[in-house]
Amino acid sequence: MAKLNQIIAVEKSVKSKSYQDVTAAHHKLQKPALLAGISRTYQPKDEEGEVLPPESTRVQIKAEDVLRDMSASLTRLFDVTATKDWANCTARADVTVDGRTVLSQVPVSYLLFLEKQLTDLHTFVKKLPVLDAAESWSLDPSTDWWKTDAVRTIRTKKVPRNHVKAEATEKHPAQVEVYYEDVPVGYWTTVKFSGALPARRVNEVLERVERLQQAVKFAREEANGAEVTDQRVGDAVFGYLFG
Repeated sequence: MAKLNQIIAVEKSVKSKSYQDVTAAHHKLQKPALLAGISRTYQPKDEEGEVLPPESTRVQIKAEDVLRDMSASLTRLFDVTATKDWANCTARADVTVDGRTVLSQVPVSYLLFLEKQLTDLHTFVKKLPVLDAAESWSLDPSTDWWKTDAVRTIRTKKVPRNHVKAEATEKHPAQVEVYYEDVPVGYWTTVKFSGALPARRVNEVLERVERLQQAVKFAREEANGAEVTDQRVGDAVFGYLFG
């Protein structure tokens, strides 16, 4: 008795061959010359007339034969696909992570859905915003945001100052250079807030996603190892269509 994973493995090649066979059959039936035959004999009007040899062309393709061959090819495809789909209705497995059963008796089709969704979730989690590692963060209970410790910085203001380069004389005025001095005028107290996540939290979620991805793959392999019952639907379908 075959297993579901074996049926899945051959389905693609059977589908490809059936497509080629149906395409070839279609092309054959679009060539009228291959379906046509003729037989001609010549009889002169009198005994002295010219004698010509008979002419004939054989029919190269019978449409009924093409239908029979196409039916045989499609019957294989219909049977393989039916066997897979029937088996998918009963093939199930548990999704287990570290000994804990997360989901019980999950059908193969849903396991395939889970795999796709978890791949997308993995991409999403990897791009989650992370708190700046250069800062020290703590959770603020009043806002439920992350915040840094208060940092006090001086606010300065540039105040002009005069620097006498040369004193005034009777002949020359004083040479004075203006410069600006930063003078403290106040203090800023800064607290930064963030809605991002600690790197530890992101890594933890990412690890859980990866573990569940692995568990789903194992479950799919287990479900696909179930034995299948061969389905014979092709004969019924084509027996009705072309019988």
